[in-house]
Amino acid sequence: MRADHNNKHLFDDPQRVRRLLRFFYGICTLLLAGDIVLHRHAVHPLEAIPMFYPVFGFVACVTLVLVARRLRTLLKRPENYYGAGDEDAADEPG
Repeated sequence: MRADHNNKHLFDDPQRVRRLLRFFYGICTLLLAGDIVLHRHAVHPLEAIPMFYPVFGFVACVTLVLVARRLRTLLKRPENYYGAGDEDAADEPG
């Protein structure tokens, strides 16, 4: 594989990155404005709260990350967990 340092990739140009970020921020703003302005047929009273789903999704995502971090400490194994004893097994056929 050859490393071409002269090739410019999609996100190498700062102007293009700024344009893309503005585009994404604009879409987010339009979606949030639509969530506030448009009438919803809520089944549950919490659904009638403006921006309930974006806030709920953000809180759920942060909770998932925090739980995964705590779970990692419980499930973590030593670095040589699978490698312990492999020296003897490598010499034996089969």
